[in-house]
Amino acid sequence: MTAGAGSGLEEPRDLGDALRRAAALLAEAGVPSPRADAEQLAVHLLAGELGGGGLGRLRALAIMGTPLPAGFGDAFWELVAERARRVPLQHLTGVAHFRHLTLAVGPGVFVPRPETEGVVQLALDWIAEHFPAGDAAAPPRARRGPVVVDLGTGSGAIAASIAHEVPSAVVHAVELSQLAHAWAARNLAAEEIGGRVRLALGDLRTAFPDLDGTVDVVVSNPPYIPPGMVPREPEAAEHDPEMALYGGAEGGLELPLAAAATAARLLKPGGFFVMEHAEVQAERLAAVLGADPAWTDVRSHTDLNGLPRSTSAVRAG
Repeated sequence: MTAGAGSGLEEPRDLGDALRRAAALLAEAGVPSPRADAEQLAVHLLAGELGGGGLGRLRALAIMGTPLPAGFGDAFWELVAERARRVPLQHLTGVAHFRHLTLAVGPGVFVPRPETEGVVQLALDWIAEHFPAGDAAAPPRARRGPVVVDLGTGSGAIAASIAHEVPSAVVHAVELSQLAHAWAARNLAAEEIGGRVRLALGDLRTAFPDLDGTVDVVVSNPPYIPPGMVPREPEAAEHDPEMALYGGAEGGLELPLAAAATAARLLKPGGFFVMEHAEVQAERLAAVLGADPAWTDVRSHTDLNGLPRSTSAVRAG
């Protein structure tokens, strides 16, 4: 793809002009954040030239009317064309930013979403309350690190974030898809994670029988989309693996309810469970967990848009 994309336009005058034209092409294709995506594609290609300046340096160069670097144009317009075809930005750059981490992602793994960062925060808040770091007066349970399980880890985003932000945590994660498991293994091997996550290839319904009754926190972002409800965004509908999207029977709740059953098996009394789900599932999940004697203190939590996107509960005992 050239600057004119067959439209007969002249080559961009400079970097700023290229970014404006790319943003216009992406907007025409319906990309939700055209300017931001154009900038991220440019940052991806110009990482060496930008040094540690990243996006801020790119914007400064664009304002200054910096000429296009040699060899930049063809590669940039090729990426813009792919993004205009609604290939996920993260597949084109090879990375997804999640909380304080940069994760490797690509075909075969679910791209982590901002909503899931809030689910991680709920788990971290509970850990901070029950495992206060450096408190010599805390009870013995609180002086050791929490045992955490991530059910259906996908790219490893949840497990990696908890291991990174709670260095004392002992984290376990399970993933059924071999492709996603490979991406998770790569992310969990990162230096900042320190090899502190035990990753298993397997079904969340039967995961970690050796941990039954010993876990402090279970977190899950299971597949939950109801059958037949295809995501509106082409990035998800055409590029996220179906195994990571669809939750099975019972209006997409088959796998979320399975995750809850596994959490009840793994957690010790007083342990904490939190799970992401669709907003239309919040009421049903709260009712099911609230009626189950395995659980107490069942709560729904809203995301940044005010939608009920996660539910937590405490293991009764």
